[in-house]
Amino acid sequence: MTSAPAPALDAGERIRSAGLRVTDSRRAVIDALRIRPHASADELFAIVATSVPNTSLQSVYNALGDFVDAGLVRRIEPAGRPGLFELRVHDNHHHLICSECGAVEDVDCAVGPAPCLTPADAHGYAVRTAEVTFWGVCPACAEASAL
Repeated sequence: MTSAPAPALDAGERIRSAGLRVTDSRRAVIDALRIRPHASADELFAIVATSVPNTSLQSVYNALGDFVDAGLVRRIEPAGRPGLFELRVHDNHHHLICSECGAVEDVDCAVGPAPCLTPADAHGYAVRTAEVTFWGVCPACAEASAL
């Protein structure tokens, strides 16, 4: 059973609650992730630059690094692609990625709470999470290739 999501904090409250200083570029990065989940730093920079024109790509990278360290943002690293960032951090979900167009979708854990997968031999580790990436072809790409 999943619980109802907590009410969304505005970007400034979210940043402040993690003990970080609120800046225009940090706020804009959080807002950009709300608009474009599973985005790369470059994609986020393109969005942020429209609202904070004096920001730099480096400040977006810095904000993302601070957010990942603070647990505000999750970084996923699909094979052969740049790192992607998302705001969904407080559950053990997985991802579906289209191998043709690169679309990314969240997939809830297949069975039970984290880690929701149990290794055959944990080698003494206390497993807390499991990351699974499902690769396939999204419906739009499948339809386009059928034409």
